[in-house]
Amino acid sequence: MTDKHKEAFIANYKVSRETLTRLELYEELIKKWNPAINLVSKGSLGFLWQRHFHDSAQIFKFKAKTPCNWADFGSGGGFPGIILAILAIDSSADSHFTLVESDVRKSTFLRTVIRDLGLNATVITNRIEKIKPLNADIITARALASLDKLLEYAVQHLNEDGVAIFLKGERYRLELKDALVRWSFTVEEYTSETNPQGAILKIGGISLV
Repeated sequence: MTDKHKEAFIANYKVSRETLTRLELYEELIKKWNPAINLVSKGSLGFLWQRHFHDSAQIFKFKAKTPCNWADFGSGGGFPGIILAILAIDSSADSHFTLVESDVRKSTFLRTVIRDLGLNATVITNRIEKIKPLNADIITARALASLDKLLEYAVQHLNEDGVAIFLKGERYRLELKDALVRWSFTVEEYTSETNPQGAILKIGGISLV
């Protein structure tokens, strides 16, 4: 089952041999560290290429045409930030990724991955609301918080022309409705490739009502 998902990922994203090697090393590191710090659930460990790699990689189609600064909030085991940083090596090597993770052990894991894979990324170990503005071009987050809370983070850390790209589950329409009570923003909705009931939300022009 896992091999099938891996083959589907490779076919879909047409990654180079070097990128595939990095993804395989990342897979090995997750499996090595997971028993100690629970990077992903045990049930999804055998489905990394679909549940986590593919789910994260689908965001990469929103990359800018020129190198830019990405910020990934609540990076955890590296989804989507590490996957995006790996994919960027082939087509956007000068883009930089800042991964924000408050858990010290997970931050240590992320730094190990960045070092071993040679990624253009850094890790900040702190709470999102406590760090200085990142002036990011693109902000990402996956399974972190409600959309209302994510918009608080985004408005603090996006630059004037930046966009936020959030992976959301089945309740995304209700979250959009709730967020519009307090926030004004533009939004584009895209069906998730890994969860037909979920969505990728591309959000810009964020301000309080």
